[in-house]
Amino acid sequence: MTAITVRPGRLRDAAEEIERSTGLRVQIIGGTLVMAPTPRGKHAGTVRLLRRQLEPALPGDLGAYEVSSIYMPGNEEDYVTPDLVILPVDWDRDDEWLADPREAAFAMEVISNSEGVRAVATKTDWYATAGVGVLLAVDPREGVWTLYTRPRDNAYQGVLHGKYGEPIPLTAPLPAELQTSDLPLYTPKR
Repeated sequence: MTAITVRPGRLRDAAEEIERSTGLRVQIIGGTLVMAPTPRGKHAGTVRLLRRQLEPALPGDLGAYEVSSIYMPGNEEDYVTPDLVILPVDWDRDDEWLADPREAAFAMEVISNSEGVRAVATKTDWYATAGVGVLLAVDPREGVWTLYTRPRDNAYQGVLHGKYGEPIPLTAPLPAELQTSDLPLYTPKR
């Protein structure tokens, strides 16, 4: 993952051009362009396995979406693209490309092999500040997960850590829990 700072202005224009010309996934977090390559197999597989558990248990008015971005209230220049986000199914017919984070019932980030601790913390703070009610961070490097709930004052008040093999407890309108025993681990770097 690479981060660069661009002079204020139309950061979204720069982000869109970078995505078009390079194929990199671009987000703007706190005024900084953050670029990452397209997720690899185990990253995508983690998303797929958890999505398969979520979708059948969702109420009819909610849907699971990949490659859908959400903006920071009060600053549509700032946005993230979670690996998975649960939004109202009205999103299917929306012409906008940035969803309101307050409508996100759940967002999930699968940590990339190259993502640093600071980048993960910055992104977690972004979600809390934006008001995303539930954030799940899954880390295939270590086989651990963290569930963040109850955002208030730019921080999550509820933080629950677990490891692969332990279920992730959720609350309505989400399913009661997600199973993690089949999630893949990244091959350790040498």
